[in-house]
Amino acid sequence: MNYELFIARRYLFAKKSHHAINIISGISVLGVAVATMAMVVTLSVFNGFQDLVADLFTAFDPELRITLTDGQTVSTKDPALLQLKKHEAVAVYTPVLEGQALVVQDGRQQVVTIKGVSDNITEQGHIQDILYGDGSFCLHADVLEYGILGIQLAQQLGLSAYFENPLQVYAPKPGERVNIGNPLSSFNHEELQSPGVVFVVQQAKYDANYILTSLGFAQRLFERQGRLSGVEIKLKEGTNADNAKQELQALLGERFKVQDRYEQQNDIFRVMRIEKLISHVFLSFILLVACFNIIGSLSMLMIDKRQDIRTLRSLGATDKQISTIFRLEGHIISLAGALLGLLLGGILCWAQQEFGLVSMGGSEGLYIVDAYPVSVYLTDILLVLVTVLLVSWLAIWYPVNYLSKKILKT
Repeated sequence: MNYELFIARRYLFAKKSHHAINIISGISVLGVAVATMAMVVTLSVFNGFQDLVADLFTAFDPELRITLTDGQTVSTKDPALLQLKKHEAVAVYTPVLEGQALVVQDGRQQVVTIKGVSDNITEQGHIQDILYGDGSFCLHADVLEYGILGIQLAQQLGLSAYFENPLQVYAPKPGERVNIGNPLSSFNHEELQSPGVVFVVQQAKYDANYILTSLGFAQRLFERQGRLSGVEIKLKEGTNADNAKQELQALLGERFKVQDRYEQQNDIFRVMRIEKLISHVFLSFILLVACFNIIGSLSMLMIDKRQDIRTLRSLGATDKQISTIFRLEGHIISLAGALLGLLLGGILCWAQQEFGLVSMGGSEGLYIVDAYPVSVYLTDILLVLVTVLLVSWLAIWYPVNYLSKKILKT
């Protein structure tokens, strides 16, 4: 241990001639600790909401989604897709065809997204977990085609999980103008039966707009036999998703884009990341204000230790070395506050996870979760620690140098 650090550490814990200096030093540590704790808790709450949203989409969104960059359709026998299907990282390969259609039921109508999928869609995730009703998951049986509606869409059409009369589905015929005299002749018409269940993702994007049905139904409705709008992929267990995504993108080329779950909902997660960043910046300014307490503590300490400064000079210490002692004193205070804040923040996050100390408000069951969700990331802990040390260095460096020059001259 060099002597500057040794003396700085002794000054922090040693009794001063003025008791107020000890109090101000304690307040400085506490101020940094509270600001650090606030950063940990705030970032963890944002992480909690992000994880919650990701979990909501997990049952409906695939691990990887592959679509064409131009938004068109591709043949089921496209060489790139055939290679993709055989790739060693692919566990489940689900062809998909999506398109817009008009559904009509008892005089009510709604423009919806028809999502046609193959029967192995149940192997992609946990879609069975988001089904509600007395029926069961079924896309087709013999000549019958079934449609599983989002719960909000069913409500808009005045339907329950089971509807007796078939749902009428219309889609414009490709490349054909609407016949004013007989508009229905310009549309393909199909019917969907009820399997007795609806799905609930708890996100209006899906619950209010999507109907899940068989791939064959969608291909007939949109006249896209043998065509796909995309492919959904589940990776083999233990596969690194980021590495697999890069490999599949290289395999498919520029015609296709490969998206993970976060990229599939990029708008939502981008907003959440921006909010998290803005919160971090604002809390950093609060931390900067807390660090000014350290400056007050150090200035009083330098005045209190004038006799020690003269002694150190007599022993051969340079003015730069003496200034370093007080800078290190400030850094020790900020580090102590940072570690205390990280500890308190971690304890608060753990308590919130275990006991739900802070509720969302309102009646129980009104929200998806009753208490604020929190998720502590190691990367955020490191970010907070680096931020505290950097902000404290910026807050301490110039004032200590300036005060040192003033005091050392006297």
